[in-house]
Amino acid sequence: MAMVQERAMVLADDADPSEVRRRIECLVKLFLKSLMAEKDVAIRPLSLVCRKDRNTGVDGDGIHLMDGTYEKDFTMKKCGKSFFRVWKVMETCYHLLGIGKQLTQRELFYKILSSSGSYVTGQNQVNSAIQDAVAVLLCTRRSLGILASSKGLVVGRLVIEEHDGDTIDCSNLGSSAHPISADMNMRERFYSDARYILVIEKDAIFQRLVEERFFLKVPCIIITGKGFPDLASRALLHRLHQEFPSLPIFALVDWNPAGLAIICTYKFGSIKMGLEAPRYVCDVKWLGLRNQDALTYVPDNAFTSLTNRDVTQARSLLASKMLQVYLNSTWCCSCFDILENQL
Repeated sequence: MAMVQERAMVLADDADPSEVRRRIECLVKLFLKSLMAEKDVAIRPLSLVCRKDRNTGVDGDGIHLMDGTYEKDFTMKKCGKSFFRVWKVMETCYHLLGIGKQLTQRELFYKILSSSGSYVTGQNQVNSAIQDAVAVLLCTRRSLGILASSKGLVVGRLVIEEHDGDTIDCSNLGSSAHPISADMNMRERFYSDARYILVIEKDAIFQRLVEERFFLKVPCIIITGKGFPDLASRALLHRLHQEFPSLPIFALVDWNPAGLAIICTYKFGSIKMGLEAPRYVCDVKWLGLRNQDALTYVPDNAFTSLTNRDVTQARSLLASKMLQVYLNSTWCCSCFDILENQL
């Protein structure tokens, strides 16, 4: 009888700068060695951890990737420029780590655009190259010195003591909220007497809660990623969950496929970032409408038809491995009810 080889889970390391530079140097040596070979001279392809659904697993810690790999080959059709962009990201990070500097994804895009404009036309290409670099080097983007551009806000029963000794009381900011830092090294210390953490999808709802000073009536920390969450907002939520593990986390999102996608990102992570997912996920509970609530209390004229994009997103979620694994849970059954009744 044939033996089935057990697949191993793979995670990106939070490596120090010297280790990241060593890994890049090893890749460069292998690349040059392939060019200098006496026979069969070739451009060595890059071996990456596969970021596809077929190479994923899902458990209580969210989505993770297994040890399946694929090769990005310079000679393959449509791979030449993306192959170059991965090397350009690694080259830039190698030099920045050598001088102890960091930069945002946006800054990295402009840096590559200015030096190699014919190889890049948009931010998404650089974002994909960053994910490829993580999949090649098996180290986090934080290890690469890449900061996440942040649009999120936090307010409420949280005191942040920064590494320079300054403190920020997030309950005493007037009508404002504190911008979430793009630096995911998270060297701050946190103090809180909150009983809950609330994650709000809509910035307008978040601002209303700030104006009402809701956190004084209900002791809580309130976070918004202003729609689909950026990495910095997810990193802060994960850190707060680590610091205050007894605090339940509730997410208030729209009753539609986009809202479900947002809460799934907080709870499970994403396949594209599966190598780093456990660093950014936490046990988020769904706060808001359920299917029966909507059918019982919401008038028919309050509903809007799903757009083509909504339908595509809903079908993608219904087919996703993360929801298939949790199919029998109360939380997930509610998700399926919502999607199936709207389609």
